[in-house]
Amino acid sequence: MREDLLHFIWRHNKLPKHGLCAGENGNVAIKSTGTQNPYAGPDFFNAQVEINGQLWAGNVEMHIKSSDWYAHHHETDENYDSVILHVVWEDDVAVFRRDGSQIPALELSCYVPEQLLMAYRELMENSKPGFINCEKDFGAIDPFLVESWLHRLYIERLEHKSELILDLLKRSNNDWEAVLFILLAKNFGSKVNGPFFLERAQQLDFSIVRKTSNEPFQLESLLFGHFGLLDERDCTDGYYLHLQKEYDYLSRKYDLPIRSGKPEFFGLRPHNFPTIRVSQLANLYHGRHGLFSELMTDLSLRDVYGIFDVCASSYWHDHFTFGKTSRRSTKKLSRKFIDLLVINTLVPLKFCYAKHLGKDWNEELIALVAEVEKESNSIIANFERLGAKAKNALESQAQLELYTNYCAKNKCLQCRLGTQLLNRNT
Repeated sequence: MREDLLHFIWRHNKLPKHGLCAGENGNVAIKSTGTQNPYAGPDFFNAQVEINGQLWAGNVEMHIKSSDWYAHHHETDENYDSVILHVVWEDDVAVFRRDGSQIPALELSCYVPEQLLMAYRELMENSKPGFINCEKDFGAIDPFLVESWLHRLYIERLEHKSELILDLLKRSNNDWEAVLFILLAKNFGSKVNGPFFLERAQQLDFSIVRKTSNEPFQLESLLFGHFGLLDERDCTDGYYLHLQKEYDYLSRKYDLPIRSGKPEFFGLRPHNFPTIRVSQLANLYHGRHGLFSELMTDLSLRDVYGIFDVCASSYWHDHFTFGKTSRRSTKKLSRKFIDLLVINTLVPLKFCYAKHLGKDWNEELIALVAEVEKESNSIIANFERLGAKAKNALESQAQLELYTNYCAKNKCLQCRLGTQLLNRNT
């Protein structure tokens, strides 16, 4: 038994209409279940319950056992003084408010229909899915419900991504341009080097990027040095030595700290090597003093592709690493890579900025990300196997949110799809 089932039973009023009893406190009639509270405090606010003929209005708290009230120290918490009913699976001990008054307990194990418990066990325990709990019934879910839930989940995903952005804003004294640079650096690092690039970008005073942005070689040497790509002292490549010399000069000029560590090359395709990505990032910022302002305007996806139409500097046309020549090719940002920047940097940042301005850009952002092609990975492929084929990046991102924060955590009863299935079978 889990508390989320108790919440489901209460929220969807799955209890008998008559015959409920709270022990010595008398008969119980539920007039209103109230509003579920997703935060700290009682589980449901503003419920209305008639107990032994007396109507009570207040909050409802739920536990597997009554004794959990004391395990969670609610008896000393003023937030629980307004609890009018303790809804539990097993009533094993009487509980009291801070003023010593007893709280009536409704023991659900006496009233929950066996059919509901069987359906719950089928969903959560008895099935042995290869992917998600509800996969054998997924195709029977109303497609309109799936689509509307995915749209809500996409906004939820943006809210989760906002947490990093808001933290970076706080650290940078609300410098939106600096935050954009940090996020871009993280995403230019991709999955392998993203955490390292994020850490290093936060350690670099963005004003130095601004000061060197008019000189492409200076900017490139600054970023190569800061991201740990100029630490080899036995490399004889002329371009490398030139960059190293310039970075030594910038280090003294701007009093840059000496840091250890370097990005990974192992397991990456050459076009995703950190050398290529850092050069592309430097060229993106060359001559640009208001990239954030430029990106916050009303842009089409074509406009975005134009802004990010940059390539690595000429040295990298026939190199992937320092000192080793390769077949000549222009190392431009691919459309697929720009799509990832739109998904992981541009749209989340615009979402946060709109909130900062007190505006609602959700429709515009949804329209923009809906133009982007869906991502390709095993999770998206598995949803497609179940009949939920993502049409664009909005739906693929929503599917990732669904799997990561609901399916993989067994939060089926907090998911609209799971609750529909349980409601349908009871």
